[in-house]
Amino acid sequence: MRPLRRLWLGLGALALITVAGTVGYTLLGFGVLDAIYQTVATVTTVGFRHPSGGGQTVFTLVLIVVGVGTALYTFSVLIEAFVEGEIGNVVGRRRMERTINEMKDHVVICGWGRVGQALAHYVTGAGQRVVIVDQDGERLERCPHPTVHGNATDDDVLRAAGIGRARVLAAALTTDSDNLYVTMSGRALSPEVFIIARARVDSSEDKLVRAGANRVVNPQSIGGARMAAFALQPHVAEFLDVVMHDGSMEFRLEEILVPFGSALEGKSLRDAHLRDLTGALVLAIRDDRSGKFTTNPDPESSIEAGQILIAIGTSAQLAALQDAVKR
Repeated sequence: MRPLRRLWLGLGALALITVAGTVGYTLLGFGVLDAIYQTVATVTTVGFRHPSGGGQTVFTLVLIVVGVGTALYTFSVLIEAFVEGEIGNVVGRRRMERTINEMKDHVVICGWGRVGQALAHYVTGAGQRVVIVDQDGERLERCPHPTVHGNATDDDVLRAAGIGRARVLAAALTTDSDNLYVTMSGRALSPEVFIIARARVDSSEDKLVRAGANRVVNPQSIGGARMAAFALQPHVAEFLDVVMHDGSMEFRLEEILVPFGSALEGKSLRDAHLRDLTGALVLAIRDDRSGKFTTNPDPESSIEAGQILIAIGTSAQLAALQDAVKR
C-alpha cells in the first residue's frame, strides 16, 4: 500500500477514535469540551486529568492502547510520505493539472515511445506546447513535458489531457488497434481536433482514416522514403530537413490559412504584392476542400478564403505574411 494511501487510512482511523473517545467520555459524565480535551490529551500522550471512576479508568486504558498506537502509526506514515516525496508528488501533480487545464491549442501526444519523443522534440522546437499521455509511469517520470498518466484509449484520460481545447491529437501508441481506439475517442470528444495516427501496417491506414484520422503516418514507409531521397537527391533532402526541423537556418517553411473576410480574398498573387510587402515567397497553394496543390503558382492565381498558402521565409517575414492574410 502506498504511503499516501496509508496516511489517509491512519488519519481516518485517528479521527474515528477521537470522535469515539469524545462520545465515550461524554457518556461517562464529562462535558463536551472536557471530553474532547481528555481524548486528545490521552491519544497524544501529553498528559491528562486522572479519571475519577472505575468506568472512566477502564475506558481511558482502552483509549490509550488503541489511540496512542493509531496516532504513532499515523505520524510515522506522515514522516514516511514526506521522506519518499509522496506529498511533493501530489502537490506537483495538482500543479501540473492546473497547467494542463489552462492550456489551449496544444498538441496531445499519446505514447511516450521513440515516435512520441521525436514528435514532441520537433513540435516544441517550433514553439508549440504538448501534453504527453502514457500508461507507463516510469517513462513519464523522465518526461520534461506536462503529462497525464493513464490509458489513452480511456475518454477520461483524453479529457484530462485537454482534448476539447487541443489543436492536434497524435496517436503514437505501439499497436494499430490502440491507435484506432484513440482516434475514434478523440474524434467523438472533439470533432474539430486535427488527428494524426501512427500505422504499423498498410492495411490499418484506411481503417484509421475511416475512424476519423486526418492524416495517417507509417514510420517505416516514411523512413524508407527519406533514405531513398538521400540516396537520390541528398542535398535537396538535407535542405528540407534543415528548413523543416533543424532550426539552424533563418528560413523555414510554414502553412498559412486564408480566413474568410481576408483583405486578400479575390486578389491575384500579383495584385496582393505579398513578396514585396512581406519578403516571404509563396511556393504553393492548396485548396483545403479538394486537397489539390498548385505548386509554383502563376502570378495571376487568385487567392480565395479557405486556401492554404505554403510559404518560405524568415520568422519575421512569415509573421508579416500572416498579418497580411488576416487583415
